[in-house]
Amino acid sequence: MITRRKFITGSAAAIIATAFVPDVFSVNSARKLKDFGFISGIIGNELKGDWKAVLNQAASFGYTEIETGNFLGDSAESYLAFLKEIGLIPVAGGINFTSGDDELLLTFGLLHKLEMKIAVTYWPWYSGGPFKLDECKKSAERLNYLGKLCHDNGLKFCWHNHDKEFIPMEKGLPFDFLMDNTDKSRVFCELDLYWVKKGGGDPLKVMKKYPGRYLMLHVKDMAPGEGMDFECPGSGILDFPPLFREADKQGIKHYMVERDNVPDGIACLRSASEYLKSLNF
Repeated sequence: MITRRKFITGSAAAIIATAFVPDVFSVNSARKLKDFGFISGIIGNELKGDWKAVLNQAASFGYTEIETGNFLGDSAESYLAFLKEIGLIPVAGGINFTSGDDELLLTFGLLHKLEMKIAVTYWPWYSGGPFKLDECKKSAERLNYLGKLCHDNGLKFCWHNHDKEFIPMEKGLPFDFLMDNTDKSRVFCELDLYWVKKGGGDPLKVMKKYPGRYLMLHVKDMAPGEGMDFECPGSGILDFPPLFREADKQGIKHYMVERDNVPDGIACLRSASEYLKSLNF
C-alpha cells in the first residue's frame, strides 16, 4: 500500500531528478535557419569559369538566395531564369553611393529585371576614413536621399557597415550617428557581423539597439588571434546562435554568407552551409 508520506517523498524525488535531465523538448524545438544565401563575391574567381556549374554547385549545398552585383551570361532575363531553375533567389544588388540619378535609375532598372527587392550601397562615405562628425552629416544626408530615391522606385535601401563606423569620433560613433540621423522607414542597414566585432563593437548589442533597422545580415566569421583575420562561418570565434535568435525575433529574413579574400570560395560555401544547416538557435 502506498502511503501519503511515500507518495509525497517519491514525487519530490522525481521532481529533483528531472531538474538534472537535459530539456530535450527545448532542444528539439530549437530554431534553424529556414533559408540562407551568399554574396556572389565569395566565388568571384570561380564564376570566371563555368559559372552555371559553379552556381549549381552552390545551390546544391542548400543555399536559396544570392546577393549579386550584375548578371552573368547574355542577359538579365536569361540569368534570372537560370537562377530560378536551380533554386536561387536574387534578393539584393549594389548601387554606387556617389552615382548621379541617371546612373542610379539604370541600376534600378537592372535590379528590377533581376526581381531584386533591395539595393545596397557598400561604402556609404565620401572618403576612406577615419570619419569625423562633418563627414557623418554629409553621409547621413546622402543616405536619406538614396533611401527616398529607392523607395520612389520600388526598392528598399540598405547601407553596409565596416569596422571604421565603430571607431570613436568627436562625439559618439559614426555608426550610431548614421542610424540616428537617417529615415527609419527608408534607410536600413545590412549588418556585417564580422566588421562590427573587428571595429570593437558587440554585434548583439548593436542589433538590439536598433530593432527594425536591419534587413540583411552578412554572416562572416573571425579567426582567433590578434590578426582578426576573415574566416568562413562556423570556423571562427563569432557566437552566431544568440545573434540569429535576435535576428529571428526582429524578423530579419536574409542571412548572406561572406568571406573576404577567400582562397577557395566553393569550399567555404560548402563548410558554411554544413554549419548553418546543423545549427540550432
